[in-house]
Amino acid sequence: MGKQAGGQSILLTNRPQIEAFASVVGKKEGEGPLAAWFDQIGEDTKFGQPSWEKAESRMQELALEHARRKAGIGNDQIDMLFAGDLLNQCVGSSFCLRDTGIPFLGLYGACSTMAESLLLAGIAIDGEYASRAAAMTSSHFAGAERQYRFPLSYGGQRTPTAQWTVTGAGCLLLRKNPGGKGPYLSSATIGRIVDLGVKDANNMGAAMAPAAYDTILAHFRDLSLRPEDYDLIVTGDLGETGSRILCDLFHKDGIELKKRHFDCGCAIFDAKRQDVHAGGSGCGCSASTLCGYLLRQMQAGQYHRILFCATGALLSPLSTQQGESVPGVCHAVAIHAEGY
Repeated sequence: MGKQAGGQSILLTNRPQIEAFASVVGKKEGEGPLAAWFDQIGEDTKFGQPSWEKAESRMQELALEHARRKAGIGNDQIDMLFAGDLLNQCVGSSFCLRDTGIPFLGLYGACSTMAESLLLAGIAIDGEYASRAAAMTSSHFAGAERQYRFPLSYGGQRTPTAQWTVTGAGCLLLRKNPGGKGPYLSSATIGRIVDLGVKDANNMGAAMAPAAYDTILAHFRDLSLRPEDYDLIVTGDLGETGSRILCDLFHKDGIELKKRHFDCGCAIFDAKRQDVHAGGSGCGCSASTLCGYLLRQMQAGQYHRILFCATGALLSPLSTQQGESVPGVCHAVAIHAEGY
């Protein structure tokens, strides 16, 4: 039986099972609405490290340790690990893993990295190239601001469309489905680059929303599905601005997405109380929300079918300085509870 479906989607017919997952976040995230669902909340922004960048590696280390402990395994029982982050050359991930001995495949999908890593880990398990694979990513507010925008000491004014990069990490372990309880991956849709010319680095929601629309629409088309086939259509970090654009795009097609749409960037913070403007963003936003709140809700039977669609703005400091627009990408992974 072929595993391709339509132009962009694939079927994961061997149903890679989510064996364990864990999330680690910073102090501000731990003061938000999802605090009860994270495995660890940092007491400071540096997690005991001398720099924000080293703190990001430490968050990944902690997320991996928590996930391994839940699964009762060692590093030597992970056949391959897919990971990335927002730092230049993905040093957060590579420095985290340099002493683990785990076979490592580094990724860069900007804020779409959790979906990209999960998709590729699923393919590895589904194709029987690995018995156990891990997906992991992270971001850090202070590190991202220093790299992409302005040093924090500059005290720059934030625009209403600006989003707050989440300080957080998520790690998820997949294994060949032994007929257990799940949840499991059933299908995925690989996103295309979508660029509608947005050049404002402080309006990531507008840059990423068209890519989310393109991928979700392709998923529905390729697999003959509708929004009603899922309990939640989860986007990574469109925030309030991008979420509104996404729902408007589908509304124009006669598809009402709003009732089933859940955005991690809107959920992880209390926008008014925590002063995060348009919401959260960053690789760690969707990673910590998926590996905290969402999967725990699935285990509790609250949700049975979710489509996880992390979105990424593929800019760099150099491309912004050269006046380039911000291309977007979105990858989607369908996650089902056992029996659904």
